[in-house]
Amino acid sequence: MSEMTPSTTGARADTRGAWQALHVFYAANPQPLLVQCVRPLIAGLTADGLLAGHFFINYWLEGPHVRLRLRPATPEAESEVRRRAEEAVAGFLKARPALYEVDSGFLNEFYNTLFDIEFPEGDRAAFMGSDGRMNLRPNNSYSREPYEPEYGKYGGPAGVELAEWHFARSSDLVIDALHRMNLHLRTVLLGTSAQLMMVMAGVFLPDREELAGYLDRYYEFWHEAFPGTGFIGSEEYDRTYGQTAPGLGRRFAAVRGALASGESGRLPAFLAGWADHCHELRERAESLAVDGDLVFRSWDGTRDERVTDPDEALPLLLSPYMHMTNNRLHVTIRDEAYLAHLLGRVLREGGGEVPADGGAVTA
Repeated sequence: MSEMTPSTTGARADTRGAWQALHVFYAANPQPLLVQCVRPLIAGLTADGLLAGHFFINYWLEGPHVRLRLRPATPEAESEVRRRAEEAVAGFLKARPALYEVDSGFLNEFYNTLFDIEFPEGDRAAFMGSDGRMNLRPNNSYSREPYEPEYGKYGGPAGVELAEWHFARSSDLVIDALHRMNLHLRTVLLGTSAQLMMVMAGVFLPDREELAGYLDRYYEFWHEAFPGTGFIGSEEYDRTYGQTAPGLGRRFAAVRGALASGESGRLPAFLAGWADHCHELRERAESLAVDGDLVFRSWDGTRDERVTDPDEALPLLLSPYMHMTNNRLHVTIRDEAYLAHLLGRVLREGGGEVPADGGAVTA
């Protein structure tokens, strides 16, 4: 895979093309779309030297869809990248259309609840029908849309550049896992997500107490973000804790031991590569902070805040990084909160302690 190194100084001229965003409305599990369409598309564009960046996310606004982002290697490559992407997506939707519609039933209610939470007022008119409900795009359709980076969330232009570099790796990891692993099985999906969370959070926050506190806050954030919906519970989480805690604690301890020793090779291959990437991601984020290049939007949206202390910047970046990897895995917010709750409790109650020999992790 061809990767562009983020520009952290803004000193060099950027010769890459403009980001393109293609939204593919597909009311089904996105695994076939990603494995059978997006994967070969990215591989082909990369092999032909046409691509400087790529990633995808899953989203719900106006109906479930995949947001595919592609950055042509040069301005001259933009039209060819666009042509090949649209041709690949159109061909896939014709050959394997999603058969489910979301204009009635539970999913429509679920998406409208999300709509009410995320758009309580103000910006919702563009996405709302005359009945006061969220508009739905036609199933098995696609559209070109503007690419709108979240500068306030990721630390300004330099932070977004770093996030885009990271998102390519995260997207490749997930698409490869979808291709090789049985992620359609819930136990496999949640186990994979939990281990990726262990590694990323453990790299960014190696101190046990700090990590436990962060995971508790991460759970509380999602719990408070969806009040009264029943999406995020806690009592049912506690009922399953006794069965899962011992094995989870041993796994977490072994992961943290491998990370602390700097011997990521003791991890299973897919986790070892992820750990190496997360270490590099952390180093780059720390450098941006120290250089004064990270500017976040305040929680109340009223001001920009330059963050120069890595200890403050890393948790701010870890949350959206970790969430977006779970998003790509198609892990629900409820399940993501559940995993954070379990991992945090394991650490608080003595599990996840690094053994004297560092332990080992098996797949």
